[in-house]
Amino acid sequence: MQVFFEKIGYKYRKIIKKVVDMALQITDNDLPQAVISYTFMNEKDMQKLNLKSRNVDRVTDVLSFPMIEIKQGEKLQDYLNELSPDGNLYIGDVVICPQKAKAQAKEYSHSLRREVAFLALHGLLHILGYDHIKEGDEVVMQDTANKVLNALGIRRK
Repeated sequence: MQVFFEKIGYKYRKIIKKVVDMALQITDNDLPQAVISYTFMNEKDMQKLNLKSRNVDRVTDVLSFPMIEIKQGEKLQDYLNELSPDGNLYIGDVVICPQKAKAQAKEYSHSLRREVAFLALHGLLHILGYDHIKEGDEVVMQDTANKVLNALGIRRK
């Protein structure tokens, strides 16, 4: 998988890339042609984006913008017929608000690194078709997130 970054420093690029790689391995979605992007966005712009995309007028921690309509249980491999002319499968964009992440890290008493890793993973899982609307789906999504973070040694304190 190719991962592109915008407005994200090296420190966080490194952990996000590790999270993406492990998540793709654990969910059996490792596909070299897949492309995802991650962006950090300030609170003001994140609130505007949340309003525009979800009609919710408040700052949020993470937003996902899938480019394919994958359902939970399906694999990226199933979407090879949607490769772009350049041979890539653009799966989506994830936007994270670092100020919100910092506040949540403090609230949950863990590191900002752990919070950014969680939010990056949460956004990716949404793009891979996971959701948390129904209780059963939420359990599956949370279990998957825990497997990924535990495999990387990223735990809540």
